[in-house]
Amino acid sequence: MFTYRLRAFSMFGFDIYVDASWILLAVLVVWTLTVGVFPVMAPGLAPATYWWMGIAGAIGLFASIVLHELGHALVARRYGMPIAGITLFIFGGVAEMRSEPPGPKAEFLMAGAGPLVSIALAVLFLVLSAAGPVAWVALTAYLGTINGILAAFNLIPAFPLDGGRMLRAALWGWKQDLRWATRVAAAAGNGFAILLIAWGVLGVVTGDFVGGMWRFLIGLFLRGAATTAYRQVLARESFAGAPVSRFMTRNPVTVDPELTLRHLVDDYFYRYRHKLFPVAREDGVPLGAVRTEHVAAVPREEWERRTVREVMEALGEANTIDPDADAFDALARMRLSGHSRLVVLEGDRLAGILALKDLLEFLALNLELEAGSGRPPARPRPGPPRQAGSAFRH
Repeated sequence: MFTYRLRAFSMFGFDIYVDASWILLAVLVVWTLTVGVFPVMAPGLAPATYWWMGIAGAIGLFASIVLHELGHALVARRYGMPIAGITLFIFGGVAEMRSEPPGPKAEFLMAGAGPLVSIALAVLFLVLSAAGPVAWVALTAYLGTINGILAAFNLIPAFPLDGGRMLRAALWGWKQDLRWATRVAAAAGNGFAILLIAWGVLGVVTGDFVGGMWRFLIGLFLRGAATTAYRQVLARESFAGAPVSRFMTRNPVTVDPELTLRHLVDDYFYRYRHKLFPVAREDGVPLGAVRTEHVAAVPREEWERRTVREVMEALGEANTIDPDADAFDALARMRLSGHSRLVVLEGDRLAGILALKDLLEFLALNLELEAGSGRPPARPRPGPPRQAGSAFRH
């Protein structure tokens, strides 16, 4: 979803990130408020005043979105749902949940918390706009209006908007079937997204290029997000109860820490075409992991004398997993870390390697069968573990 993001600050124990795309949006908001909005709301002010109002309005919008997402995050934490952080990006903000809600009540309350915060902010700013200098009245009236619009838009019952999540929670509680509820809510989200895309195209054709393009892009984003959310639920059901050991490759190829980078590239990366290898001693004790990006960061002329030990990364939560861990949790960890291979450790012993490719192949097969039969995804049955093609160590 995101391009490149920076951690801005923390609030109530949650990390707040700003995606690079938000910078573009912030510039557009400041310019639009300064040139097009505030001169109409408060005519006759100095140009410098409009610029300061534009900057203040953008900051107020930034703060409003953060508080909206904090509403979600605080309720999620109350019900034990881990939040990876809050990220502001070009289409607004998102509280990144690491797992599905534990039940329909938790989801309904979590989804409703954001719009409630926006409604409270709308009322507060509109009250503050009742009196004061012209610039103050215009600024607070804008923030009150924009928070009201934010609440109203998010309450539309189209997944993954907050209203769509509330719809899913209600359907989930009614039928006690998360997959069915997600499919219905996602279908509503897809329908709304298509209408938004069509409205955007109409706007572009009739001369409202900027507004039309925004509606078109938001529609595309919502459509993709609705489809992704449904697939995530299917993935969770597909991997439910399946341990990592079911999918991992045992006896993985390891490399010696004293191996030169030149030999690593020629004898391992090119030969096996893997982006990660565990680093282990002669007795098999794992020491770390080495990736292609570690080697790429070293000038090519130094590969003959630099060793794996010098560039390898330590083993930790980001690059390891327990063989008894849930396979879906491993998939989520890969998504968050951006790594396609995890080292599987059983205590201090190297148990295997888990590859994203193996998980996705099983998931694609399961989804294809589910789509054809209309039945819930099959659970993975116990089977023989995968074996590496070679246990060769240099």
